[in-house]
Amino acid sequence: MRHLIRGFMALLAASLLAGAAPAAPAPESFAPLAERLTPSVVNIFTTKVVKGRGQVPGMPFSQRDGNHFREFFGDEFFRHFFDDNPKGFKSRSLGSGFILDRTGIIITNNHVVEGADEIRVRLSDEHEFDAKVIGTDPKTDIAVIQIDPAGTDLRPVELGDSDKLRVGDWVVAIGNPFGYGHTVTAGVVSAKGRVIGAGPYDNFLQTDAAINPGNSGGPLFNLEGKVVGINTAIVSGGTGIGFAIPIATARDIVPQLQDGGRVTRGWLGVMIQEITEELSQQFGLGEPRGALVSEVVGDGPAQKAGLKRGDVIVEFDDEVIEKMDELPREVAQHRPGAVVDVVVLRNGKRMTLEVTLGELPDDSGRADAQAQEELGLTVQEVTPELQQHLGLDTATGVVISGVEPGSPAAEGGLRRGDLVLELNQLEISDLAGYQAALRKTKGRESVLFLVRRGQGTLYVVVPLPKP
Repeated sequence: MRHLIRGFMALLAASLLAGAAPAAPAPESFAPLAERLTPSVVNIFTTKVVKGRGQVPGMPFSQRDGNHFREFFGDEFFRHFFDDNPKGFKSRSLGSGFILDRTGIIITNNHVVEGADEIRVRLSDEHEFDAKVIGTDPKTDIAVIQIDPAGTDLRPVELGDSDKLRVGDWVVAIGNPFGYGHTVTAGVVSAKGRVIGAGPYDNFLQTDAAINPGNSGGPLFNLEGKVVGINTAIVSGGTGIGFAIPIATARDIVPQLQDGGRVTRGWLGVMIQEITEELSQQFGLGEPRGALVSEVVGDGPAQKAGLKRGDVIVEFDDEVIEKMDELPREVAQHRPGAVVDVVVLRNGKRMTLEVTLGELPDDSGRADAQAQEELGLTVQEVTPELQQHLGLDTATGVVISGVEPGSPAAEGGLRRGDLVLELNQLEISDLAGYQAALRKTKGRESVLFLVRRGQGTLYVVVPLPKP
């Protein structure tokens, strides 16, 4: 009997192994890939004159902590990047990028070149060029710049398909961290579709390939040597947590930036919020899904088509909307004037409405960014990881991910890790609600925050700078 059992187990194991797909082996070395791809990656150095107090340049949201970097790197590092004078100071920023074609078109992050008075690009062979901005898109943090190659034989990249990436796939990052040009790091795709509060169309790849300040704008390659992402952000204090914009996003945006210097997007004309368990019960959904319409813009496309507050959008142009943050991305992928079907649940009934999209106003995202900059803080959605790390008993609100030293937010007493529950006594359920409340602060002398810190809540008054 014992022999029969052993034989059966061996046969079962063999059949399971035969039916299993072979795992992709780890490469013996990334050196051949690095040698081939490095000439396609550029180091970017920018300079701009800034009046007033400075911050570590070229760093998105949670990386803006000057005191931390001064303590870690010392005063000499800051003297190199900040040239103080009575009229202001020169802020020198580091970044990366990659060559798109032989005419000198380069893709990078918007935050790398935004507001720069001078942009210099250095190739792997040490040749340097002046660069000019062709177009920028702050909402996705993508920028297109150009150099005059002047007879230099440039090595363009090949774009891959980020939609085919799987969690666990190998990826390679090449960039300019802390000025150490053309540094190569490797890791895997840790997650897809991350929403980190960086913008309205967050859909980041997460990777554990080492990404540091200066890597921003550089390429994330797959093992075929094709670009699958644009390295953009890190979590301050985190280890092995970096984020990249999927190259699929850039494919839609870069041609518009090359042609007109800006991106035009469709506009639905609604404010939305996430469906929680409690809301799903109240609206009879059975489970949390879709995007809840909390406000309909007057005389906008949605109102003209008959959408109402309380509608739950579950489909947009034949694409199922499972989560709230999927809807803005779907709308943005359509051009103004496009006619789409929007499926909503209203009072438990399924309805299909035909909507002619308008054009998203240029200043909608810019106003939010300006208001946040005036306060000197950045926020992000409450993710399950953050909820666990901060010991939160709710996913409602937004978490403060960065406070600029010396800013109104810092002087008012706000701290990184605070959970914002209300803004000017308006309840904040998510990032969209926070941004809507933020827009209503224009003209005020101060902003009233209600935050949860630890086990308690407190009100914090943040004075707004006078114009």
